[in-house]
Amino acid sequence: MKFFQILFFMLLVGGLKTLHAQDLSGKYDCIGQDLHEGEFNGMVTIQIQPDFSNEQYQSYSFELSVPDFGVYLGFMAAEGMSAGIYFALEDETTQDYGVATAKFFVKDTGELAFKKFYYEPNYKGGNTGIEECVRVKKI
Repeated sequence: MKFFQILFFMLLVGGLKTLHAQDLSGKYDCIGQDLHEGEFNGMVTIQIQPDFSNEQYQSYSFELSVPDFGVYLGFMAAEGMSAGIYFALEDETTQDYGVATAKFFVKDTGELAFKKFYYEPNYKGGNTGIEECVRVKKI
């Protein structure tokens, strides 16, 4: 009996380090509406950072690529299916950076998706926008 108790304890402790809530990592196809730039399409890549994540909170790298506009790099902190995001266009001279809130959900078709609202305090005197994204590849 003692053997099984020790084995159970070892499995429990060893398994906790890798235990996470749903992993939101993946490539997402996005359609957005920006106050200044209008409608746009982009590809978001989100990758979990397991060393900084646990069963309740997850940390991610974040990248948004918008054709003919640029690449936004950032990071995301999530609790379950809600997340906060920081992002910035690689070209710092534009002051095109900001924060966002995102809600992830599973569509009726079974695909993971999210809706994002963002705020950029300095881009062209201030800016907001929304995006709707659907995961096209799990990574």
